[in-house]
Amino acid sequence: MRLLLLTLLVLTFFPACQRPPAGSGATAEVHEFRKVSDVTWAAPRGFDLTMDIYTPQTRKKQYPVIVMYHGGGWLINNKSIMDEGAAYLASHGEYVVCNVNYRLLGDLGNTVTMDEIVGDAFGALLWVREHIGEYGGDPDKIIVTGDSAGGHLATMVATQGHRLSATEAFGTPGYRFRPSYLPPEGLPAGGVSVAGAMISYGAFDHLGSARGGFETQSNIFWQLGQAQPRGIFGEDYNHEDHPERYRMVSPLYLIDPAAERDYPPMLFTVGSEDNLTTPASIEAYMAKLREAGHDELQYWVHEGRPHAFLDSGSNEFLGIEFSRDAVPALDYMIAYLDERF
Repeated sequence: MRLLLLTLLVLTFFPACQRPPAGSGATAEVHEFRKVSDVTWAAPRGFDLTMDIYTPQTRKKQYPVIVMYHGGGWLINNKSIMDEGAAYLASHGEYVVCNVNYRLLGDLGNTVTMDEIVGDAFGALLWVREHIGEYGGDPDKIIVTGDSAGGHLATMVATQGHRLSATEAFGTPGYRFRPSYLPPEGLPAGGVSVAGAMISYGAFDHLGSARGGFETQSNIFWQLGQAQPRGIFGEDYNHEDHPERYRMVSPLYLIDPAAERDYPPMLFTVGSEDNLTTPASIEAYMAKLREAGHDELQYWVHEGRPHAFLDSGSNEFLGIEFSRDAVPALDYMIAYLDERF
């Protein structure tokens, strides 16, 4: 039923400007920002990928950077769904915000695979690390964030930066990701890491989703994305015969002990009324992190809110509206970051 409700999401486009978005409950002084739209950062398989970059207009010479991945079930939406959220973070906090487009499963003739989408998320991070100084950002202080499908991508970037390769295909033994953008000097030795992560109602289990019908007609996001249902790794793979492939893009199965690998501080948020990505699913993932020794975790439940509360604009059917529902969550995120940066 929740998937059906999400078909009625209304996409609104926040105009490019230097005025901050209206909000309520902001805790920080509001300031203007500079927005550079549609910066092309890569073109994997000839498919142009862009991002919008928002820079606060205060007196700082360098700002920490937020790399943002939008939601939409890996099949719908683009960065415009996060326009208002990105503008709010840049105008109410002192952070450069990079609002990222990545490929969807239905792109390139419905041939994009989930490992390629993760590669896009890593590619955007690598591009930001190399270029963000030109926009007033500090490449040594990068935080990733995302909601729903974007929360999955942000979690993968925050925890799987050691699994990158410029040449290897996604498969045994290492199931490595090829970033869509590679710096001229190549991949950093030891992989990439970030300074923090903010995950909003993220998805952590592709194997469970596939078993529940994600790759079939019952998942209406295929129809919304104007693509025929198929396996997320193409027609040659399925979750019954190749479950490991699905686990290797699922954060739930990819938690290393803290004694072996450090993870950044992470904030998890979810709506108390979210029936698509439930509070219980977030708590289960956090419990596994803690069991592995990762304890720099913070959890916040947005009382009375459903899925997609961070979306721009409003939707009467879902009962969400940006200034009422997203703003309190964004204020909480800014406060969380301000304590650390």
